[in-house]
Amino acid sequence: MTMSTNNGIITEVFPAQERGRALGMIGSFVALGSIAGPGIGGLILAHFNWGYIFWINVPIGLLAILVGHKILPKDVIMTHQKIDKPGTILFAITMITLFVGISMGQEVGFTQPLILTMLFVALIALGTFLYVESHVETPILALYIFKNMRFTLSIICAFLIFITGFFFNVISPFYLENTLGLPANYAGYTLMIYPLINVVTAPVAGAISDKIGSEKLTFVGLLIILAAQLGYIVTNLATPLWLFMIFIGLNGLGNGIFQAPNNALVMGSVEPKDLGIAGGINSLARNLGMVVGISFATTVLFSAMSHIAGHSVTSVVPGHPEIFIAGMHVAFTVSFGVCLIATLITGYRLLRRQK
Repeated sequence: MTMSTNNGIITEVFPAQERGRALGMIGSFVALGSIAGPGIGGLILAHFNWGYIFWINVPIGLLAILVGHKILPKDVIMTHQKIDKPGTILFAITMITLFVGISMGQEVGFTQPLILTMLFVALIALGTFLYVESHVETPILALYIFKNMRFTLSIICAFLIFITGFFFNVISPFYLENTLGLPANYAGYTLMIYPLINVVTAPVAGAISDKIGSEKLTFVGLLIILAAQLGYIVTNLATPLWLFMIFIGLNGLGNGIFQAPNNALVMGSVEPKDLGIAGGINSLARNLGMVVGISFATTVLFSAMSHIAGHSVTSVVPGHPEIFIAGMHVAFTVSFGVCLIATLITGYRLLRRQK
């Protein structure tokens, strides 16, 4: 709920010439959270029971409620529309059956009757949802917003880049810990390069986008992410750790340059009355990209490893790092392809805008 509305609040409150910088600051604090969370969690586990990981959220949550109540601005735009209850129920059914079906399919296989049934229900519920949304007066998802190609292409690119990012998130710990044999803390330090660079880059990219526009920056960011994916593809057991860290840094740099301007494109391309809807769709693209990325990455990785090993593989094969490396190359080739699609879409949009 919070992440769906924060982009709308910022777009509503900040003028267009400051919007990129403001949205970039969100990217910085997301990156800061990804740095602080694992570190604080590790400190808690080192001294207390694992249950305190959840208890720590209580005072933090209460503080956020109090501070938010005090400083968050009042609503500028309120439509007072009725909630679309049929659409809400159908959308919930679609998301739950899809996410649970994908998650369980990773464990038991996608050919099981239960998994196929859940995915079929998700498909039927989605079709019904789209029909209902096109026939109600105040839909929960205003389909007309997708007629805005600037908005739609930006959402598609965000979805594809989150898929690409979670290929790295899933595979890199296996590579660092299971294949290279790094201790968990050193693997964690290595992976922190990504958010550390992101936290510096995002607000700078947002501020620059306010001055030169967002399309060029998103394209540059995607090219850098593509370069990082190529680096992952050629990584093997002989690759120096410092070189792999450079690839991680490139990935963080590219994402930092891409995300804030792309968020500005998403939120700046809709009417003020549609800011809440746009923010919700942007959040959905992010969460859906995470789920699809995790499922897609593990499916591709273990399918490739199973093909190479000649039997079913669902984890790293002890004593055979070459099997994992080969599967990793296939997986990162797929993530490169996904990122390439986003880059081509953005390049096409940039060319059209220049013409």
